[in-house]
Amino acid sequence: MMPRAYVPQALARQPWQVIIPLSLLTIFGGAVLYSAAGGRLQPWAAMHVIRFFGFLVMAMLLARVPQDWFKRIALPGYVVLCGLLVLVELIGRIGGGSQRWLNLGFMTLQPSELMKPGIVLVLAWFYAMLPMNEIRGWRAIVPPIVILLIPAGLVMLQPDLGTALAISFGALVMMFIAGLPLWLFVSGGIGASIAAPIMFFFVMHDYQRKRVLVFLDPESDPLGSGYHITQSKIAIGSGGMFGKGFGNGSQSHLDYLPEAHTDFVFATMAEEWGMIGGLFVLAVFTIVLYWGLKVAMRAPDRFSRLLAAGMVTTIFFYVCINMMMVMGLAPVVGIPLPFLSHGGSSMMTNMICVGTIMAVDRWSRRAPGGLG
Repeated sequence: MMPRAYVPQALARQPWQVIIPLSLLTIFGGAVLYSAAGGRLQPWAAMHVIRFFGFLVMAMLLARVPQDWFKRIALPGYVVLCGLLVLVELIGRIGGGSQRWLNLGFMTLQPSELMKPGIVLVLAWFYAMLPMNEIRGWRAIVPPIVILLIPAGLVMLQPDLGTALAISFGALVMMFIAGLPLWLFVSGGIGASIAAPIMFFFVMHDYQRKRVLVFLDPESDPLGSGYHITQSKIAIGSGGMFGKGFGNGSQSHLDYLPEAHTDFVFATMAEEWGMIGGLFVLAVFTIVLYWGLKVAMRAPDRFSRLLAAGMVTTIFFYVCINMMMVMGLAPVVGIPLPFLSHGGSSMMTNMICVGTIMAVDRWSRRAPGGLG
């Protein structure tokens, strides 16, 4: 092994204990996408791996950004993202019945994905600026709710319930970590329980209501709204302990499993790699989330702590909801699985989260009493 003295400091200080498992997971995801495409690198597998390593360089550069720059860009970045969400409503590309994308020529951007880390950054900045003696007053509650409702409302118009829930979840976790009183969340939960039936009957679109009903009773429409989750369960269950073998997944290859390369990529993987493949995926996500939580806990100040914890929460929401969805434990809401699902905007969002946590880790090492 090459002595540490011969390794450039810029490389030696990278969190390789996370980068290496994430790289292996992404390459594994590329193999799953290769199989889902019938043994072809195009259109998914090659771009999936290339994007990851491209965004990994971006994350490493992001990790070197000073803390002051993050604070300066928080509010302007939030305003720009809200503007992009408005542009989506005006000129956005329609796909799958939803208007969620902007065609930039060189790539198709989904601004709502970028709002997930964006809402975390702006709220971390807000609560870091707010005096601690006002954390239980209206200034700690009303402005953040307004900051949340604007993008969440714009995303709901697309319509994209899953992303709106992800943005809301990230914002609510930030409020909780910031120290808002517990009664606020209890009363909010009660209010949500009251509002849920109203939203179900008067706000949700027909296909969203069907997803909820199918979640409660998947067999009620096995060839219609329940088709996705039924085929997903069949794929996961048929994989058994060791799977059917690489390239031998019948559900995806015979087109029984819809969205086999995006939302239901975990089912595609589980059919061919079985429970062993699933445990590998869970192990990597556990490593990433544990590392992120450690970084948040030793962060040098309030802003850094909130920022790292919020980014960890964003990744956790992706993983948790997608896996619950494909196993029939949550309604189908269109949340991709990080580092396995095909999608440039999703990959960019998750690597922004990773790069931001890396930045907080670097700030901690440079703080007085840090590791250097």
